[in-house]
Amino acid sequence: MKGRELKIFSHEPVMLNEVLDLIKNFSSPACSADRLNILDGTLGLGGYSEAFLKNFPDCRVIGLDRDERAINFSLERLKNFGDRFSARHANFSEIAAINNEDFNVYVFDLGVSNMQISDPERGFSFQNDGPLDMRMNTNDENLLTAREVLENYDEKFLAKIFWDYGEEKFSRQIASAIKKSKTELKTTGDLVNLIRETLPQPVQRKMGTHPARRVFQALRIFVNNEMQELENLLKSLGGIKNNALIIFVAYHSLEDRIIKKTFRQWQTDDKGKILTKHPMTPAENEIEKNYKARSAKLRAFSIIRG
Repeated sequence: MKGRELKIFSHEPVMLNEVLDLIKNFSSPACSADRLNILDGTLGLGGYSEAFLKNFPDCRVIGLDRDERAINFSLERLKNFGDRFSARHANFSEIAAINNEDFNVYVFDLGVSNMQISDPERGFSFQNDGPLDMRMNTNDENLLTAREVLENYDEKFLAKIFWDYGEEKFSRQIASAIKKSKTELKTTGDLVNLIRETLPQPVQRKMGTHPARRVFQALRIFVNNEMQELENLLKSLGGIKNNALIIFVAYHSLEDRIIKKTFRQWQTDDKGKILTKHPMTPAENEIEKNYKARSAKLRAFSIIRG
């Protein structure tokens, strides 16, 4: 990948210092500084992986991502670290099939990648016009595009998607407008325009955010089956046989609730202990530099065996 593209997509990972401190302070005979095997389960642009490789000189990092372009990008970005870094094109829920590396640190940033948002052709952004796609893995023929979801599902089901995954108060009105629209929704711009035309202007002025943000979030989550993938991942992590540190950074209240509930159950089942009694949140100065971080919540758990 060209250097210009690397510069365009470079960014600061959310709550990086907090993640690094948790790893540094993790105490386990199987997790000393010279025995760190880290799984970066949401590789994205490789920001976390790069920080791990720089801060823990003897560690090994394997990155997973369902987006093949992210894999190629990170392999180029981190090629100077040699065989200390490798990457695999896979969903994080598939760790059960690859978990033979004896990982002792697992990190998952559940946010959408800046590379995906910045490319209009991927259809994630409500700021730029592009095809209504939103698939993180464009090679997965089992995934419907956002356009196909809007075309194939009825009004009631679309409203449920917008409410469950976007907490959109006007989910029913927007779903109704989509199904009654005489104009075919082919692009992100088409959907944004329909939402703007549907919501009353006074409502839009009071929102304090883009009127299409919640609907786009809901569609992305549904298209990529993100909640079920998270459930499957947590089930796999619950079966870890060795001491390990697990870190999640979530941006959606539903994701955070699933993680919180699972960690509590693990602790009840004596699998280990919760390291974050309350979720860690970004400092004000980080939010000022990176608006994306505003909704981030970090939770950590220590798996203890034997």
